[in-house]
Amino acid sequence: MKYEPLLHVVLYQPEIPPNTGNIGRTCVAVGAKLWLVKPLGFQINEKELRRAGLDYWPHLDWEAVENWSELTRKLAQPLAQKRIWLLTKTATRPYTAAAFSQGDMLVFGSESAGLPPELLAQYGDRTLRIPMRREVRSLNLSAAAAAVIYEAVRQLAPPIA
Repeated sequence: MKYEPLLHVVLYQPEIPPNTGNIGRTCVAVGAKLWLVKPLGFQINEKELRRAGLDYWPHLDWEAVENWSELTRKLAQPLAQKRIWLLTKTATRPYTAAAFSQGDMLVFGSESAGLPPELLAQYGDRTLRIPMRREVRSLNLSAAAAAVIYEAVRQLAPPIA
């Protein structure tokens, strides 16, 4: 039987292995698939995985792709039924106002640059933000991802055992 992930969590050019590891752990916890869009700021090898504490990595459904085009090609067929949500501090709509569906894609940018302007322009009606005070430039990537992933889980209320 083919496993159908609850969500597709996409990290666009992530730079910090522990953030990716923490997000991977969250994906295992909720049954989401993790997608890594290259280039990555680290190598995916046994030494790096051990360093990031990814002892649960064998349980993670994940895939690395060369670029955004490859990701959308791989998800092209099911993409028609899925929605893409881009998380950015420039959005006006809070993530709690979105109505998430099973199989949706949650897309997070790199730690230093966020998402590229061309993606934000392409999916402008699908951008979400996490409200925060002006004194804070941004949240840690893994903290932001966990907040949004668990809001989707709350809405979808899957049976997690």
